Amino acid sequence: MTVASRFSQLTRRLLLAGAAAMFVSLPAYAQETLKLGLVAAMSGQSAKSGEAIVRGLSIAIDEINAKGGVLGKKVELVVRDDESNPAKGVVAARELVQREKVAGLFGGLDTPVSMAIVPFANQSKVPFMGVWAAGTPITRNGAAENYVFRVSAVDVLVDKALLAYAIKKYDAKKPGMILINNSWGESNEVGLKAALAEKNMNYVGIEKFQDADVDVVPQLTRLKEAGADVLFMVANVAPSSQVVKSLDRMGWDVPIVSHWGPAGGRFSELAGPSGAKVHFIQTYSFAGKLSPKGETVLAALKKKYPEIKTLADVTPAVGIANAYDAMNLMTLAIAKAGSTEGPKVREAFYAIDKYDGLIKTYDKPFTPQNHDALTSEDYIFTHFKEGQILPLTN
Repeated sequence: MTVASRFSQLTRRLLLAGAAAMFVSLPAYAQETLKLGLVAAMSGQSAKSGEAIVRGLSIAIDEINAKGGVLGKKVELVVRDDESNPAKGVVAARELVQREKVAGLFGGLDTPVSMAIVPFANQSKVPFMGVWAAGTPITRNGAAENYVFRVSAVDVLVDKALLAYAIKKYDAKKPGMILINNSWGESNEVGLKAALAEKNMNYVGIEKFQDADVDVVPQLTRLKEAGADVLFMVANVAPSSQVVKSLDRMGWDVPIVSHWGPAGGRFSELAGPSGAKVHFIQTYSFAGKLSPKGETVLAALKKKYPEIKTLADVTPAVGIANAYDAMNLMTLAIAKAGSTEGPKVREAFYAIDKYDGLIKTYDKPFTPQNHDALTSEDYIFTHFKEGQILPLTN
């Protein structure tokens, strides 16, 4: 054999060995992080909600990774904008699961988007953690194997709290409802009717309106003529602001007790000065005396996001707090499962004993019968004041 042929054989062996090494190392490289996905409104009138969720998830991830990550891997967040559109939300969820290979999903502000993702999550056996959308059927979806969990408010409980607040604060006797015309509005219509029935109370009317409506005077006029002494409002930022501006045009100074939709974006700017009159529910506030964990998270936020100067810059706090606790609970479940396989992680959620969170200390937060970690005892009422969301005394 000539020197040239020996060299040629050696070269081929080296190339084959290198290719084999590359083939072995590529899968390990691709899986060097544990990916978790977020589908939320990152643009439009509710963009502040998506920003808050990203911040809460990111602060939790920084803490988790500083302690070594999960299953020996650093946690990575992959974000997709659903534009508050259910169809786009489902496409984003599919892309995150099928292409990005995320081990779990987090949801955003909009109940219709989360409702659209729920069937896909259950069919794909991928844990889906809600951190804002409050529609009752999101977690109570009737699936034989339910992969949807939540660290957020739940409409059926919120509606009882809204009624109790209206009675205590305003001595409400003849409430009316002004509800967004989608699945979130429908969820609260059911919840409010049930809450009123429990107290043997009637409502004077139910009015619906659309996201794009710029005038709600006709609906509000009907409620006024029916004698409503308080309004229950369920809508996100832009439509809620239109209700307030329509009331101003009418000169009707009626109390508004609202779900937490106004907190998700530029409500105080869009609604004007009368926006401060709207009292709405939340699960957390950075105002007042904070717990040690609250102080730690607030300090981490200010360090990571230098644009945060005042409490107005961490509004809406609910998105940050819910997301922070949700990320910790998701990664606790994955760690307990010792795997990223959906069925194992789902069972591990039920095995979580205690977690000292930002909103509260969670004690067995999930069971096969209950996939909601927060209860009505975790709600507070708030309002906007000079751009800040501040607690109200009940």
